[in-house]
Amino acid sequence: MTDQPISLDQMRSHLYSAVVCDALDGLGYTNQSPRVPLQPLTTDQVLVGRCKTTLWGDLAHTDPAPYELELKAVDSCRADDVLIAAAAGSMRSGIWGELLSTAAINAGCVGAIVDGAVRDVSQMRRMPFPVFALGTCIYDSLNRQRVVEIDVNVEIDGVVFASGDLVFGDVDGIVVVPQSVEREAVQAAWDKVHAENVTRDAIRAGMKATEAYRQYGVL
Repeated sequence: MTDQPISLDQMRSHLYSAVVCDALDGLGYTNQSPRVPLQPLTTDQVLVGRCKTTLWGDLAHTDPAPYELELKAVDSCRADDVLIAAAAGSMRSGIWGELLSTAAINAGCVGAIVDGAVRDVSQMRRMPFPVFALGTCIYDSLNRQRVVEIDVNVEIDGVVFASGDLVFGDVDGIVVVPQSVEREAVQAAWDKVHAENVTRDAIRAGMKATEAYRQYGVL
């Protein structure tokens, strides 16, 4: 166990979504990872940061103030924020792309998680800027979708994301850590990673998996 809080940089170097999900399971938080296929479309690096939530809605009319709240959300991002776009899985348009990513990077944002579609994937890969989404859509969001609220609790596949919550994303999936259990969950994940390293070394040295689990209690 560490005496000092584990930093975001340390989390990025040592932790990953599955081990954090296991730690949350152990604390009784068993619904912290959406099962919808949010895929890393721009990079395979581990995304770790704090949620900046936006709630999106579909439009059936001409928008009198297009982009207003999404630009406000991006401009209000702080260092290590991850923009969460809760769009209820709508694929009507690509609600995130190159220009928003550029503005987000300038504000200190480290990635975006979109429960919907994005576009400009090639440009975002060149940045590189971690973006998770259900897929792509070539259409612009103008008069199709818009942000309706900022910094409210949102849901993706029944999982609640709140601004300020810790979030992890990688090729295995997304997991969000409520602030109320962040210290315990991160410490438990940290401890498990280091226990897994010991177990892995033992198995590589010839120990049978059954014996390794019996001795170290990690799988």
